[in-house]
Amino acid sequence: MSELHPYLAQIVEPRDLHRFSDKELHEVVREVRAAILGHVSRTGGHFSSNLGTVELTVALYAAYDIPPDKVVWDTGHQAYPHKMLTGRLDRFESLRQYKGLSGFLRREEHELDVFGAGHAGTAISAALGFAIARDRLGTPERVVAVTGDAAIASGMSWEALNHGGDLGSDLTVVLNDNRMSIAPNVGALTSYLQKLRSRPTLQNLAQRAKGVVQKLPSPMTRVAAGLRHGITHYFAPEDTGTIFEEMGWEYIGPVDGHDLDSLLEIFRNVRVLSGPVFVHALTVKGKGYDVAEEDARKWHGVIPFDLEKCEMTKAAGPVTFTQAFGDAAIECAEQDEAVVAITAAMPDGTGLTGFSKQFPDRYYDVGIAEQHAVTFAAGLAAGGLKPFCAIYSTFLQRGFDQVLHDVCIQNLPVRFFLDRAGLVGDDGPTHHGAFDISFLTLIPHLALIAPRDTTELREMARFALSYDAGPLAVRYPRGASDDRLPEARTPIVFGKAEVLREGRHVSLIAVGSMVGPAWEAADQLAARGIDATVINARFVKPLDAETIVAAARETRFVVTIEENVQTGGFGQAVRDALHEAGLGDVPHQILALPDAFVEHGSQPLIRRDCGLDADGIVAAVTSQVRAHLR
Repeated sequence: MSELHPYLAQIVEPRDLHRFSDKELHEVVREVRAAILGHVSRTGGHFSSNLGTVELTVALYAAYDIPPDKVVWDTGHQAYPHKMLTGRLDRFESLRQYKGLSGFLRREEHELDVFGAGHAGTAISAALGFAIARDRLGTPERVVAVTGDAAIASGMSWEALNHGGDLGSDLTVVLNDNRMSIAPNVGALTSYLQKLRSRPTLQNLAQRAKGVVQKLPSPMTRVAAGLRHGITHYFAPEDTGTIFEEMGWEYIGPVDGHDLDSLLEIFRNVRVLSGPVFVHALTVKGKGYDVAEEDARKWHGVIPFDLEKCEMTKAAGPVTFTQAFGDAAIECAEQDEAVVAITAAMPDGTGLTGFSKQFPDRYYDVGIAEQHAVTFAAGLAAGGLKPFCAIYSTFLQRGFDQVLHDVCIQNLPVRFFLDRAGLVGDDGPTHHGAFDISFLTLIPHLALIAPRDTTELREMARFALSYDAGPLAVRYPRGASDDRLPEARTPIVFGKAEVLREGRHVSLIAVGSMVGPAWEAADQLAARGIDATVINARFVKPLDAETIVAAARETRFVVTIEENVQTGGFGQAVRDALHEAGLGDVPHQILALPDAFVEHGSQPLIRRDCGLDADGIVAAVTSQVRAHLR
């Protein structure tokens, strides 16, 4: 490793950068970028966003004293350079692998991951908390928040900017402005930032201000660096006022986020400035790898690829749930002009890219703003349209209050489509959709359904289109469906489950992604002389108590299987239904996710660890069923 990266191999903590000259820091930059290219091409992971933050990270960490200074990152998938500069280079082969390095920042992983970063929009709020804690405790460290990949559009970011400007504490916010999230940024803020980027008058005046500062005596230079904004504002007040300044922040920029020498000067000066400072850095997503610069969206997250040939080839496979939803949304829009689609900065991840091209005037990307997405959908529904609101399960958690108050209390027919419900794999605990059954089924008026395969997802989308009685949510997993399930199916009827096979000894009642493992488990149990009923629950709420109670009476043993935590989940609803039917004495085993945050790893591995694969179901059932049969 030291032969490939002689400078980077010497860095255990950011303060090690202080030993290098500015010229040597250029070599560090080169090595960090080369390390990202080399490692991520082998492991897969977030790619273009990290290539864009190399110079910014090296300059920031060389200018600050870390530790004790603290840097809080937003959307941790832009922080691979941070991990490399904090002594984790030798572990990068394990990136996003089972029991390896996380693809995001985690406090449990390293002391310099000072705040976890999986969801966007959190850095400025957390950094402000660190700054106020420092002030209260009387410690001297500096605090920086790095926000980017469209996190600045998050409502929390603006709430924190508003609060930070009012408090006036020493805090620096660095905006990594790469003009992108995963897809191109949208909205009025994007247009505003574009205006800031394109003001030649400001840039010229900033250079003149720099000349003035450089002519000042050496002891005054750093203090005077903070006056550049004042100089430019004096010369061109109509051109340089920014919303950040009006909110109480000293605005510096826009600056070239790949000009290492300028960044070093800026950060060394900013570190000694007092009060809230906002540094606007322009970066290029995918910097240093031509194909990623040209198509940062494609190269945002990658599978292992050929670095020399610049080829990322995904093997052809079955249709994924995401693709199936995207196709179904288009079909529904073709059928009904009232259908509109909403995403929160995830057109590709939710399968709505095709919809956006075919129906651009009926497609709304609201940016990283799930709370707004939900209430916006509520308004659309109240206005007579049929919103298809597609949000990852983990991200809908951020809009829980809006789902409850703005949608469900008013019983508005918003159709939610929750991708990545259940265990998502390599992205880990911040992205697992482990809680949606629990937090949605407690809300009155809301119906919740889950398809067993991609064909049923399309059918459920059509069912949702026709369902106007109130809000409805469809939860479905990441990846493709189990092709071992029987193709025969029954029509979707509100509140009714589907019995896939009938048996005498045990009833396996599964939700969505767990129907496939339940079916496979039933085959394995049959080979052991245990005859299983398999029920595709379809409706988590309202629960088909009639079908479930009938099966329980027949088999006298029930197992429920769900990719959700047990507390407040499907299994507990079934247990309540059995008690209400006078079947509280019927043995009932709940197979669900543990009361813990599940780590990252491939879906098969972590489902195995949670006992939610066919082998786990068989193991959980066999001994109890045999005891029951005796």
